[in-house]
Amino acid sequence: MKKLIISCALILLTACSTTSEFENVEPASSLMPKSETYYDLINLPAPQGSIVAAVYDFRDQTGQYKPIPSSNFSTAVPQSGTAFLAQSLNDSAWFVPVEREGLQNLLTERKIIRAGLKGEASKLPQLNSAQILMEGGIVAYDTNIRTGGAGARYLGIGVNTQFRVDTVTVNLRAVDIRTGRLLSSVTTTKSILSKEVSAGVFKFIDAQELLESELGYTSNEPVSLCVASAIESAVVHMIADGIWKGAWNLGDKVSGLQNPVLQKYWLEAHSEARVSARVKQG
Repeated sequence: MKKLIISCALILLTACSTTSEFENVEPASSLMPKSETYYDLINLPAPQGSIVAAVYDFRDQTGQYKPIPSSNFSTAVPQSGTAFLAQSLNDSAWFVPVEREGLQNLLTERKIIRAGLKGEASKLPQLNSAQILMEGGIVAYDTNIRTGGAGARYLGIGVNTQFRVDTVTVNLRAVDIRTGRLLSSVTTTKSILSKEVSAGVFKFIDAQELLESELGYTSNEPVSLCVASAIESAVVHMIADGIWKGAWNLGDKVSGLQNPVLQKYWLEAHSEARVSARVKQG
């Protein structure tokens, strides 16, 4: 009877643990979750005027693939950096991104419209020219920056935990199209967290009967969300850096300079600069 109770309790514990994990998973499709950097992006002060920006390609420059055995020639980071950057620029309200990645498709459609207009092709407005060019890419993806774990086992009953930290690094540059001058360049990183928790029982109830049970789960932060967050952070840092250098202006300078988001990013940038200066002096 005692053995039956123990076995039932372990089965119920495993079932409840598994069910609770799946209850937190949204089965239907939904909008991409927003990170803290997104809310920083949309809470920036208003600009004096939006800047037309062109993004041709914001690609993965790491050349890394997923580790074996899950590789299957899949890249370690998503190849959608251009889409993430264009959306971040648009959401910031500081920039007006113009389509350049699919420019050939756009030109083809305009030719079709001109053919339909026949002699009145002048009614089709010209494409907007950009004021600045956004360059850069995903420049690094480092795995196993930190790893560790802990575990214990007593009388056949044990618990084990493990964690791993990877990082993705993004570089973003704003270039003045008229002069080719580099207006601002920022590099941001985002940590990618993974953890595993497991527990198990391996115990002889008597000389002939063995009780064995295991349960556990893993949690991996989505790489796509981390890349999007790093790009959003780069856009906010670039806006703050451009304001500081005078590359672009605030709509209301008095109230804009007191914006808590700007204050936070300026403090972060200047504290890193002071640390770098100290390292060079040392």
